[in-house]
Amino acid sequence: MAVVALAAMGVSLAAPAVLPADCHAQTRRSVPPTARYVSGNGQAFILDTSGSRALLRFERSTEVWVLRPTPAPRGDIIYRNDNGDQVLRVTPDGGVTLYTTAAPQGSPVSRVGDAQGLASATLTGAQLVDYFMRQSYRASQAMGRLIVIDVDIQPGSEQVAAETVSAASDAIVRMARASNLRGQVERVRRVVVSDQGRPGVTLVQGTLRIVIDADAGMAGRPSSARIVRVVAGDALNR
Repeated sequence: MAVVALAAMGVSLAAPAVLPADCHAQTRRSVPPTARYVSGNGQAFILDTSGSRALLRFERSTEVWVLRPTPAPRGDIIYRNDNGDQVLRVTPDGGVTLYTTAAPQGSPVSRVGDAQGLASATLTGAQLVDYFMRQSYRASQAMGRLIVIDVDIQPGSEQVAAETVSAASDAIVRMARASNLRGQVERVRRVVVSDQGRPGVTLVQGTLRIVIDADAGMAGRPSSARIVRVVAGDALNR
């Protein structure tokens, strides 16, 4: 065979590359499409692997995290958020480990029941306005002053914009509660979400500007972790 001939010649054969899509397909075979889990330290979350991307939402949080799979030793799959942080590790036999700031070394989790998928429901125009106002109020309460939220989008971008506003509010609230990050988030006076231009997150002269790619769905907006990284800058490394 050709393989034997190559081996005799001293030519090594690389193992086939494992693509992210293959990783996600492997996870779908080893864990239920959608289920509720609880970690050893009591952190509960829903994991939805029914679609083309893995989605995760912690209980008592409105943010849905879009996770990217990468292969790991022993056939495990590591899921990371858009900030590069390791969030989950899934073994071929369905074992799941959760990684958080409270458990950076990982906490094994147990499946405790079924759950509904995490695909977002469509909001009406009136519901969107109310939702944006509530998120502005939540961020303002955390800061003790007004945080203005402006949304400049085209029809069809509403749902992704709503998720982006939620992630921005989560980031502001989290930083406001952290003694080492409070000073950095004090610079934020206004949040602007737009679907025009190159997707990204910037903070210039008090305006936190987030450009989304609505065509990419949930994956077209940043997570709160990525927003924190931009606003905090070097403060995260101190």
